[in-house]
Amino acid sequence: MNGKRKPDIGYFDYKDIKSLQKYVNQFGQIEPATKTGLSQKQQKRLTVAVKRARQLALLPFVAKG
Repeated sequence: MNGKRKPDIGYFDYKDIKSLQKYVNQFGQIEPATKTGLSQKQQKRLTVAVKRARQLALLPFVAKG
């Protein structure tokens, strides 16, 4: 084993901003699956949740800078 444990997340809620911000970097980009340790299915669900949160202005599209 490589020491990385996959997170056991079944559902990403677009309204739960605190949990989504863990997977978004300082520039507002979604972290890749290699960094998050999520499976392909979980990564896609995360992406959909982040994009929905952005559309509702709960998360910014880009970070100020």
